[in-house]
Amino acid sequence: MSIKNKPKPRIRRSPEESRSNILSAAESLLVAQGPQSLRLADVAKAAGVANATVLHHFGSIDAVQKALMERMIADLVAGIMAVNVPQEDPAAAREAALRTLFDAFETRGAARLAAWLELTDETSRLTLVREAVQEVAQTKMAKTNLPADLVEDLILLSVTLAVGVGLFGPSLGQLIGKPPERARELTLQMLLANLERLSP
Repeated sequence: MSIKNKPKPRIRRSPEESRSNILSAAESLLVAQGPQSLRLADVAKAAGVANATVLHHFGSIDAVQKALMERMIADLVAGIMAVNVPQEDPAAAREAALRTLFDAFETRGAARLAAWLELTDETSRLTLVREAVQEVAQTKMAKTNLPADLVEDLILLSVTLAVGVGLFGPSLGQLIGKPPERARELTLQMLLANLERLSP
């Protein structure tokens, strides 16, 4: 056997490391090529494992997609929860949290995956979103003295707009001769102005 055709040595990973490797490969495919690339063979190839390894750890490609969305939502919530701005500057805290939200949906493919789940009638997989909204509402926005229902409505609006900007903002902006970041800037300005108006 020539050196050129010599098989690569197997990498031994713990079950947790193997699952994480597969999800990272799926996320890279999602960001680079869109949700249609999240097929079993493609994910396995990108992860450097056999199809059977993906099935062993997840059971199906549907379960990979669900686990990926759950991980992305958990990462998003962790990013928002990590925003630490002094209490005396609530406006800066609101802006930092919103920018974290928009960053997640623009740069990590979350908007594309969420839209794909919606278009394929698989939104039942997004049940983690409600828990995420409640966690953010209870911990980050509880000190705003706004009613809980209003806080959840504001989060719903923010996520909806972040998904829209992540999917269409740059391309629609360029179509009408605007810089690709213009939709994001306008949306953030509108949300921040609305939050400022509602804040006590």
